[in-house]
Amino acid sequence: MNLAGAVATGKLVKKLGGTVIVIGPNGVRRDSFDFAASKANIIAALNEVGRAITDLGLTPVLHQHTGTCIETRDETYAVMEAVDTRYVKFGPDVGQLQKGGSDPVKVVKDFQSIVHHVHLKDFDGGPDFLGYCPLGRGKVNVPAIVDLLEKSGNDIMIMVELDPSEGRPMAMAPLDTARVSKQYLQTLGYTFR
Repeated sequence: MNLAGAVATGKLVKKLGGTVIVIGPNGVRRDSFDFAASKANIIAALNEVGRAITDLGLTPVLHQHTGTCIETRDETYAVMEAVDTRYVKFGPDVGQLQKGGSDPVKVVKDFQSIVHHVHLKDFDGGPDFLGYCPLGRGKVNVPAIVDLLEKSGNDIMIMVELDPSEGRPMAMAPLDTARVSKQYLQTLGYTFR
């Protein structure tokens, strides 16, 4: 994590009218990564970056991700329970949580008070889209998650996303995946302008 780079990005986001900065952890070789040995440095870096981004008037959110130094349920909880949440909020990727073996509903519920950004994604474990799928077609309990988000009272930015199919022909065109996810959210009672 580079503080100067985070601040420069924050200034650009602020200039363009953004309000949230996603802090993505560093990628690591998971087969040799030692979280326990790295935890103190991860916490210190997140707190430092979080304070600097907060000083810009933005909301920094940690976005756990597979293949990074904060991937598993235990790593996510260890970090979110140790950071200074005045400066570091949570921006979970619910599909990544499901893929990593966590219960995304429980994670969102446990950190509901500090969730300010969400990557709303579904996971079916299939061969396309790195195992992800349009909303409503996978294992993520999307209705329970959006219900928790609504009840939080937080100003939350939600982004629906789907990872690409690396090295495979597209099972579905990107616009079609977006339409499927939008239609699913409409069945849950959400409207779009």
